[in-house]
Amino acid sequence: MADMQKVDSRLQLVFQDGVDGESGEPILKNKTFNNVKTAVTADQLLVVSTALADLQQRELYSIKRNDSSLIIE
Repeated sequence: MADMQKVDSRLQLVFQDGVDGESGEPILKNKTFNNVKTAVTADQLLVVSTALADLQQRELYSIKRNDSSLIIE
């Protein structure tokens, strides 16, 4: 039976950098933070993300967590 083990995690903050004049869609910019501990909870990431967003000039659009896992037998 296969098992999965988290090996890497990244935090991605997505900021709105205006609105496209033709389509009306938001223009988005990403900031990625590597080497996030895999054991960090969603609540902890929200606290950190909110604190980092307060230091930015752009408005926070979304918060993403990207995990990589190793599949082993």
